Amino acid sequence: MANTFKNYTSAGVGTSATTVYTTPSATTSVTIGCNLANVTASTIVVDVQCAGVYLVKDVSIPTGASLSVLDGKLILEATDTVVVTSDTASSCDVILSVLEQT
Repeated sequence: MANTFKNYTSAGVGTSATTVYTTPSATTSVTIGCNLANVTASTIVVDVQCAGVYLVKDVSIPTGASLSVLDGKLILEATDTVVVTSDTASSCDVILSVLEQT
């Protein structure tokens, strides 16, 4: 079984749901961190979903601030996704850190 640490990023997430990560087939992923950064001049409201379930919903992030979404680890099975949506166009940068086990 191979273990590989990886980062996945998405810059300028906006009002369309953006899939930041999809767990590859025949893989289990341990999500180590998920950070959101507001890159605009006003407060934004963000949702993060994993496998169709909200991790955070309608969370406010002030101007120039960031938010760590996880307070522990999250296990994702093959084809599970991490999807981020903001209430403001091109407003949120995302970095997701995972350990992929194949």
